Amino acid sequence: MGPVIVVRAPNWLGDTVMALPALHALRVGKPQARIAVVGRWARLLAGQGVADLLLDYPGPWAERRRFARALGDEPADLALLLPNSFESALAARRWGARRRLGFAGDGRGALLTDALPLPSPRLHQVDEYRLLARAAGVDTPGERPTWRLSPRAEAEAEVDSLLATAGLGGRARLVGLHPGAAAGPAKRWAASSYAALADALADGGFAPLLLGSAADRAAGAEISASARSRPPSLAGRDRAELLPHLLSRLSCLVSGDTGVAHLAAALGVATVTLFGPTDPRLTAPRSPRARIVSPGAPCAPCFRAECPIDHLCMQAVTVAAVAQGLREAISS
Repeated sequence: MGPVIVVRAPNWLGDTVMALPALHALRVGKPQARIAVVGRWARLLAGQGVADLLLDYPGPWAERRRFARALGDEPADLALLLPNSFESALAARRWGARRRLGFAGDGRGALLTDALPLPSPRLHQVDEYRLLARAAGVDTPGERPTWRLSPRAEAEAEVDSLLATAGLGGRARLVGLHPGAAAGPAKRWAASSYAALADALADGGFAPLLLGSAADRAAGAEISASARSRPPSLAGRDRAELLPHLLSRLSCLVSGDTGVAHLAAALGVATVTLFGPTDPRLTAPRSPRARIVSPGAPCAPCFRAECPIDHLCMQAVTVAAVAQGLREAISS
């Protein structure tokens, strides 16, 4: 029987996608191991060939204690901690993992058996995860996340139905516009700018389509109401398991620095990602079909969830620059 490895996956969709090269390397480098990936987005990794077991990480503390007891019944030989939080290291200790590997920081060094110093300067998130996998003893040749779209007739039919209800059945040149940002409003582009982009796309023969979670419905409605082209919205109407199949239908995705951009890029979809308060050197989607628009500002990157001043970084993103990036991404 091979070793037991538990990977504590990141909390965010984009970070989970950026962990794919490390996860694939671990699976290839430890073929005899029984690997479990634990995280908020772990189940979305079904079909990616990275683990034997994909487990949701509970939110409430009482459920986390029960979860820890269950994992402790068969303590892991290795817990590979991708998040840099104190909580993830404490959880791995409660799981009884014999070896706990992660980056030092957040006061958690004493909880780790293998504490790596955080790179200085910081590396792209993909490469930091690869460093952790390398410390676990595997080669990490992959530098770009790739997502394997599993053939699922039911999911494809559901996407067909969603597009048909949006009046887009049979239209091939879909451009997704995703105005949301889970970490706070500072990464969001103005609704008026998305509306102007939607009109430019419609004039150019594309079919703009608003995407997002239920929390983005209001933003989508504002964009649609402001745009002459009245782009339809699927915000809040898809679900996590359906998202890869929906994104694969797009000619391009335009969004802020969000996890959806990373998933689309990993699927090989052209992407244009708008960066303001965050740093594209650390989290830009990695794909030959990915383009970024990052005009910068004197205060950027600040990494704030909310802008305390005039949101100069995102105001500097122009419709013309995004449209140019879109043309380049699609033709690449």
